[in-house]
Amino acid sequence: MYFAALLARTEDGWEASDTELDDVETLSDLADLAREASPEDDTVLVLIEQEDAWFGVVRIDGEDDPRIYVSDAAAAARSSYGEILLTDELLGREPGDDGADLDSLDLDGTEEPDGDSDDEDGPASEAVPHAPVGDSEILDDLGVTEKELKALDADDALGAIAEALGAAEVLETVR
Repeated sequence: MYFAALLARTEDGWEASDTELDDVETLSDLADLAREASPEDDTVLVLIEQEDAWFGVVRIDGEDDPRIYVSDAAAAARSSYGEILLTDELLGREPGDDGADLDSLDLDGTEEPDGDSDDEDGPASEAVPHAPVGDSEILDDLGVTEKELKALDADDALGAIAEALGAAEVLETVR
């Protein structure tokens, strides 16, 4: 199971809405969805968690490129929703790098990938680390420091982030 919500910062504070990611296939689709939540080009956060295994934060500020943080890239790589966030740039690889082909993994969102990808020396382990990836300073100006973000457990991360933002109540209304 996964949970995804949009938090849009407005003049009146944070507004939350739950969102389905079933029709989202790319990071660009996700960014467009987030921008629709804020007609004033305010900050929008997309918060995603999957089965208490990993969480991700995508930050959209107007027309700027999305900023992304994923708590555990390897866990996210086993999820079709995580695959949206794990761009070549985020993983530090060249587009089309055959040694890091996420398409070869079983990405139904619930199962471990088949093959040698769990092997320490396999290509997937080299390309997708069991570690946080992305912009760990994504929430610094909103009150969640890099150190605090990296210390969050996947099972309560979204609640802790919302609490720090002063948006815990609005997030709970869509949970």
